[in-house]
Amino acid sequence: MNLDSARGALVQEGRELLATMEEALLAIEEQGFSEERINAIFRAAHTIKGSAGLFGLESLVSFTHVAESLLDQVRTGELFVEGAMLSLLLTCGDYIGSLLTAVEEGSEMHEPNAVLRAHLLVQLQEYLDRTHSDPGPEVEAAEAGEPQAQEPGDSVDNAFWHISLRLSADVLRNGMDPLSFLRYLGKLGRIVQLHTVTDQLPIGERFDAESCYLGFELEFDSAASKQDIESVFEFVRDDCQLSILPPYSQVEEYLRLIKALPESPQRLGEILLQCGALTPAELDRVLERQRLESAPVPLLGSLLLDDHLVPQPVMTAALNKQKHSEDKRVHEQVFIKVEVGKLDQLINLVGELVIAGAATNLHALRRDMDMLEESAQAMSVLVESIRDASLSLRMVAIGEVFQRFPRVVRDISKELGKDIQLLVTGADTELDKSMVERLADPLMHIVRNAMDHGIETAQERLVNGKVASGSLRLNAYHESGSIVIEVSDDGRGLDRQRILAKALQRGLVQQDQALSDAEVYRLIFEPGFSTAEHVTNLSGRGVGMDVVRRNIEQLRGEVEVLSEFGRGTTVQIRLPLTLAIIDGFQVRVGEEHFVLPLEQVIECVDLPPHEGRHHLIRLRGEPLPFLRLREVFSITGASTGRESLVVLQHGAHRAGLVVDQLVGELQAVIKPLGMLFQKSRGLSGSTILGDGRVALILDVANLLQRANAVSVDTPGRPVEVAPDVNRSVMN
Repeated sequence: MNLDSARGALVQEGRELLATMEEALLAIEEQGFSEERINAIFRAAHTIKGSAGLFGLESLVSFTHVAESLLDQVRTGELFVEGAMLSLLLTCGDYIGSLLTAVEEGSEMHEPNAVLRAHLLVQLQEYLDRTHSDPGPEVEAAEAGEPQAQEPGDSVDNAFWHISLRLSADVLRNGMDPLSFLRYLGKLGRIVQLHTVTDQLPIGERFDAESCYLGFELEFDSAASKQDIESVFEFVRDDCQLSILPPYSQVEEYLRLIKALPESPQRLGEILLQCGALTPAELDRVLERQRLESAPVPLLGSLLLDDHLVPQPVMTAALNKQKHSEDKRVHEQVFIKVEVGKLDQLINLVGELVIAGAATNLHALRRDMDMLEESAQAMSVLVESIRDASLSLRMVAIGEVFQRFPRVVRDISKELGKDIQLLVTGADTELDKSMVERLADPLMHIVRNAMDHGIETAQERLVNGKVASGSLRLNAYHESGSIVIEVSDDGRGLDRQRILAKALQRGLVQQDQALSDAEVYRLIFEPGFSTAEHVTNLSGRGVGMDVVRRNIEQLRGEVEVLSEFGRGTTVQIRLPLTLAIIDGFQVRVGEEHFVLPLEQVIECVDLPPHEGRHHLIRLRGEPLPFLRLREVFSITGASTGRESLVVLQHGAHRAGLVVDQLVGELQAVIKPLGMLFQKSRGLSGSTILGDGRVALILDVANLLQRANAVSVDTPGRPVEVAPDVNRSVMN
């Protein structure tokens, strides 16, 4: 991995850790303090600092170190979390994010916000001064590196510093020499004992000369402070697991160390030896006694307790580690970037495809057409299964987008002086990973508008008979082969008359033009359109909603507004599940082939010849508008046979398309349109057919909208069409 790639990984990991940190802080604010949450926040800050130290990013390291010190005081109970501290830590997270952005852009030498940094450091130091204003003798002794007097029953009898060091496999590849750190450590004192941990060392072909498999357990005699000892390993902190225990440490410190040891199950004596609770001589003496005992051989733990060599709490922790190590292995992380089970499924399917391919080749050589046809069908089924399994690897939960909004709602509600509660549902609904980041900005615009314009102040809500607290809801669900995302509020709703007046003023509509509610509400997506009386920091400048529509349309989706004045508004975004491959339905008009998303095809019926004059028919007693693809794309020539009507549905809208021939189902690999056709309405992409020809993929949402508009302007009485039962049901 080159340096640029490593820095990119640092930025990506840092942002993920900041997201974890923010989530835990908001959870503390809403649900109360817990040790698990504050530990998660501390680990995030600590990891960011260690990773930044590897690259010598002093600005990031020094700032994060101060924030980490505050979090450590909270962890140890010296400081208590309150509202102002949570706000401070959230702002610190934002500032660290700006430092990561500077690293990503290669401008880490330039301070992104010197005034904010100074302000945050002052506030952090004020909290730290509360615990350091009058240090007691124990604190002074620890800072000087002097052993502290402990009660005999509360400490382990070890007069030296104990250092546990576990190195990552990549430490050598990153240009670090582990032995150089140990040599430098010798300048601060004397290494009394060094035990090399080789449990991870592989045998034979699995050994990689560029990987590091070693760890170290050290007994260290020095008058240096803990901070001085830690600084020796500063540049390898992100590539190691480091634990430092001062002389005569409390039993609790050894308990934490035993739980943190990363090795696989080992003999209990070895675990205690590595953590410094036993000397080699003591261990040898106990093991010798164990060998001399007659059957039944007593347990090593009982012998250690009988000789008073190990305190009971340390023994219990070691036994628990040994007992539950197998359980820990079962619960190891099963995600890399995708779920392991999905990868296993894909690999199994590929294996079956290889077998089916071999069978097909054999039948082809034997010219056994019946068996060849059967093998080809089996391969087709396997290819479809592999396609589905491959697409599932691209699917991620939309909660990845939703998780950033609790912080947004918290900050904006405080800025506006409104009490707004956020409700998130459907966060486990999956969509294509390529859509996730591209959804963030449109959703941000919608949420900000809902909070600023939609939800009223507490006083207004009480006057209107509502509860003082406003409600904002993010919801996602699957429907008709699409994913639907809704942003709903219980605010004042859209004012139809006010929108119309603004549209008339700008010349977007005519005075006598009759518009439905949906058409009126669609006007808010026009560029520069705004009904806000005042411009705020959040909205009111007439920008944002047109960007929302443009971004959603680029994802082959559509956005719709539902509103009831005085009750609230829902902005509904409808997107395809994936941008890669779809189940399609192929049709032909003249010599041109088109593909429709199969999920949106309801049925197919024959169209009577005399229906050529109309754009409206009656199907099962219900009027159905339709379009002729021949007219939409100006395809020359007349239909040579009986025309067919494909009935389509997108959301609540239904209409038909008239085509010359129904070809059938296929799997369509979506290819983007060229620059010449990117803005063509009615098209969403293209695909290559089996014979090499190009077929256009139709944008059903746009065609249905046009069909409904044409049917309104077309005179004539709709004629009843009876569906052909044998051809009606397509899904």
